[in-house]
Amino acid sequence: MLYKNLETTLSEGIITIEISREAKLNALNGATLDEIKNVIGALSQNSEVKAAIITGAGTKAFVAGADISEFQKLNESDAHKFSAHGQAIFSLIENCHKPIIAVVNGFALGGGCELAMACHIRVASEEAKFGQPEVNLGIIPGYGGTQRLTQLVGKGRSLELMMTGDMIDAHQAFQMGLVNHVAKDKLEALAKAHTLLQRIMAKAPRAIGGVIACANAVFNQNADGYQMEAAAFASACKTEDFKEGSSAFIEKRKPNFRGT
Repeated sequence: MLYKNLETTLSEGIITIEISREAKLNALNGATLDEIKNVIGALSQNSEVKAAIITGAGTKAFVAGADISEFQKLNESDAHKFSAHGQAIFSLIENCHKPIIAVVNGFALGGGCELAMACHIRVASEEAKFGQPEVNLGIIPGYGGTQRLTQLVGKGRSLELMMTGDMIDAHQAFQMGLVNHVAKDKLEALAKAHTLLQRIMAKAPRAIGGVIACANAVFNQNADGYQMEAAAFASACKTEDFKEGSSAFIEKRKPNFRGT
């Protein structure tokens, strides 16, 4: 499928989704959000896609934020819908059963930082800058930032970042636990993401999906994570992949998982 604001490439089971609005620093407008929703839905159902990378075009920005022109004059009701719509799309990313890595190049501010946090793993280039500067506009993060930033770095640090609107660099983000890895530049960050995904893709797909779902349940007040874990464990035990994995362990060979 062709997209106006996204460039997608599929190689060795990994789809790379590049937000391609470089002239606008890859700012998220409504059309781009809808395309992200569509591509996540499609990759979830496509058996040829095993994992995904989300990045931004160029080197200046991953995503410099939401498109301010689209919410500057919203009334309260429409602003609520605007926020809920973005939250729903980012939740699709967070709850996707296939691993998704954000490769963060340049600015990841506002909605861009929120997009990166919705991904399962984050790899940043040394030029990356992170922040939730919404208070500078008189608003707050609206795409899940207040929740995910707090989950990732803790309440005290997240409140400081959100209340000051300060930016942090990639190494500070790594020290806080906001990113998993820091690479020299975008190319090395992409290579690191590919290496990680190749390792993950060598595991049993259903087990990976189960890990994602159960880890997400930690932050879901309506879910019993322990019960989910027990159910996912039981489900995994009846798969052909478990038979293959246990046999491979006993036979001291690498398993060949098939997702069954």
